Amino acid sequence: MTRRVLVVEDDLTIAGSVAARLRAEGFEVDLAHDGPSAVTRARDVRPDLVVLDVMLPGFDGLEVCRRIQAERPVPVLMLTARGDETDLLVGLAVGADDYLTKPFSIRELAARVHALLRRVERAASAAAARITVADLEIDLAERRVVRGGEEAHLTPTEFELLVHLAERPRAVQSRERLLSEVWGWADGTGTRTVDSHIKALRRKLGTDLIRTVHGIGYALEVPR
Repeated sequence: MTRRVLVVEDDLTIAGSVAARLRAEGFEVDLAHDGPSAVTRARDVRPDLVVLDVMLPGFDGLEVCRRIQAERPVPVLMLTARGDETDLLVGLAVGADDYLTKPFSIRELAARVHALLRRVERAASAAAARITVADLEIDLAERRVVRGGEEAHLTPTEFELLVHLAERPRAVQSRERLLSEVWGWADGTGTRTVDSHIKALRRKLGTDLIRTVHGIGYALEVPR
């Protein structure tokens, strides 16, 4: 099945280059060039993934990401020209799954798109099963997470990260291993990405669920 990607970028040259490369990779590509039209387009075409610039007219990419994720969880690859860590952390907090800083390689962007979609596809093909750890329930088939009887709405990457930890309760997972297993990043850089997603999981599921092992990584807590 052909995957659909929505590219949201106000620079027409960059948008055209990204769209051309992704079409050459076999994707259907839709374009939007400002915040309001991006939200409308995402609602109309229901893309499998969104490539989203932070700086947009109308309203910025962070607000676009918030609105898109509020309607339907979808993988988001965010583009930023600022190199501002605040933008990165806020972007991850509102539901972005990955990011690239401009200027970037079109080849690397295409590789990141493929990696994001592979993660989603692996999860979708998982057998209908549940993971239960104390009061935490994860439905792999429906991609639903409930803790203490209350459902939590997670982004695709937050869900994958939680599943990875829940499949290995109490086992400490290094940031580098999580980047490799969940994000598919082989070089081990980008540990702030892991930290930001852990913060998001704690915010949505409670601060007592995931333990920090200083200097190493994280582990899912299980009451003894």
